[in-house]
Amino acid sequence: MTDRTFPHEPSSPTTDDTPSPRPGPPSPRPFRQRLGLLTAALVAGTALLPPAVASAGPLPSGFGSDFGDVSVRVLGGAATIVPGRSGLVEIGGYKGAALPAGSSLRLTAPAGARITGTPLADAAGFQGSVTTDGASGTYTYVRDSGAGSWRDSGYPFALAVDARAVPGTRLPGCTVLLTDAGGRRRASGGCTVTVGMPGPTLTEPAGGTFVSGAGRLAGTSYPGARVTVLDAAEHRVCGGVAHVDGAWSCTPNTPLPRGANRLHASAAFNGVSAVGEDVDFTVTAGTA
Repeated sequence: MTDRTFPHEPSSPTTDDTPSPRPGPPSPRPFRQRLGLLTAALVAGTALLPPAVASAGPLPSGFGSDFGDVSVRVLGGAATIVPGRSGLVEIGGYKGAALPAGSSLRLTAPAGARITGTPLADAAGFQGSVTTDGASGTYTYVRDSGAGSWRDSGYPFALAVDARAVPGTRLPGCTVLLTDAGGRRRASGGCTVTVGMPGPTLTEPAGGTFVSGAGRLAGTSYPGARVTVLDAAEHRVCGGVAHVDGAWSCTPNTPLPRGANRLHASAAFNGVSAVGEDVDFTVTAGTA
């Protein structure tokens, strides 16, 4: 900033021939006051930024007006995936300017999961790649003409969750980064991966069999899960808790009605739940 000369107070008129005193150099006080006010304003402005932005550190050089709105930087996605299985997490939320060929979106897998694929690869001008260990996956825009927007839809990554993961927990460490062709960060964020609940099974009675209306109901579920058996009208029939080996059982307090019956099991554990498949069977005789 170029400093300007500040005006001086006019000297007092003299009534004799004594020469007026020569004006001295401008006082630095006004400039220091302005500098102090400017510094305070910058500090206050930083304090008003959202925590996620204020803690992100300085932006790399070369950023344009895309970052006038801090929401441009927010990327995210969420998925609930059952232990030992794969699921998709779709990343979206970019609101900046369209980025040309060479721009890329990278997802770093959370702890307890690995990336197994990039389903959008080889479609719509995007290429996909996954590291050998599944620690990260990348989409790169490769269309020769036009600009990839990264705004039109979600960008899916396939994640496989470790079979030992505990249902209801959130896997930490998932991060997302969008860079332009020069490798400069244009947006960043993360994803939320929650470990889902495996669906319980109802194995007794088996489907298509003929049973007594007061027979024992049994199946499997995640150890420690609370299992509830429901009929076709979603009325509770009986319930129990899965043991360490996953086995559960219960006996209806009221005999099941004669004829065709349809039951299914529902399980809940650590804030997540799942519903098993319907089982159709026939009750031949009720017992008091």
